[in-house]
Amino acid sequence: MYLSKFLILIAVIAMGGCNSVHIKPGTLEPGAKVYAAPGGYGIRRAVKPLLEDRGYVVSVGKNHTYSGNDEIEVDKYEVPNDIKYSVRVSEKKEMFSPVWCFFNGFWWWRFNVSISDRETGQEIMAWRGRGCANSSMRKFNRYLDKLEKKY
Repeated sequence: MYLSKFLILIAVIAMGGCNSVHIKPGTLEPGAKVYAAPGGYGIRRAVKPLLEDRGYVVSVGKNHTYSGNDEIEVDKYEVPNDIKYSVRVSEKKEMFSPVWCFFNGFWWWRFNVSISDRETGQEIMAWRGRGCANSSMRKFNRYLDKLEKKY
């Protein structure tokens, strides 16, 4: 009896340490142009449509393929000059977790998300996290609510 309560307490405490975020409230201009790198696994892919749904103009840049002397092709993405914010996402490969994330998207993500203002060079959000897909996107939405300027 006591062992099961102890294990539940440990699990609750451990889950509280899954995310660490630092934000600068009121610094994100709603509807601005945002650069986000193309592709990705879970959260890197999911961030772009969420931003678009919130009214941001998301660009993945203009693709240029370069061929070197070794006949190796390299893809580079040119970021347009009129982009106000940049979103960088680094992530580990998503894991299918049907037991732990049964009601929450089935996928377990481990990631870092950073939003920076390209005009000032300031990082306005730094988020290190891990969690189920749906709950992570709900958290990201709440963080964006705090970041956005209120008019």
